[in-house]
Amino acid sequence: MKNLLGVKRKREMDRLEGSEQLRALRELVKFYSKNHRFTATDICRIHKVWLENIYPWAGKYRRVNLTRNDFTFAAASQVARLMEELEKGPLQEFTPCKFDTIEKIIKALAVVHTELVLIHPFRDGNGRVARLLATLMALQAGLPPLDFSGMKGYKRKAYYEAIRAGLDRDYKPMEEVFNGVIRKTLRKRGA
Repeated sequence: MKNLLGVKRKREMDRLEGSEQLRALRELVKFYSKNHRFTATDICRIHKVWLENIYPWAGKYRRVNLTRNDFTFAAASQVARLMEELEKGPLQEFTPCKFDTIEKIIKALAVVHTELVLIHPFRDGNGRVARLLATLMALQAGLPPLDFSGMKGYKRKAYYEAIRAGLDRDYKPMEEVFNGVIRKTLRKRGA
């Protein structure tokens, strides 16, 4: 994909995007308070803070339709409306992410994450933006930064199946994914 740095190798771009994602998380943690209610504008800001040094379209909704394998994401012409619905629905209901049980936190993360990935508002980086947002929400809930490493093989397949289940508003599979991520995160932290 064309970028501002002229990088042509996928491995080099992956490394660059990964280091920029860590930088962005450090910056975003300072920007958003534990009491912040996230909006569609915030999601664009998260994408922009992460990728603005790499892509000219960072933080802007896509204007092309996207398909991955046999799965078609929301039509580009519907992205702005769907993001507004995300803001007035799940983002308003589940942020700030301050709930009294881990089950409610997991549900909040699962619903917001699934709906954002289904909309797929950006040309690239949607899953990583959804993970950044989930991490910011987890921090609001008093959890440590989430560890999404190890999403390979059957775990990756379960993740994609959980996204598909979200088409029917079935968030249980994604709740299972987040339950595993949180358990792993806490285990690594010794909590």
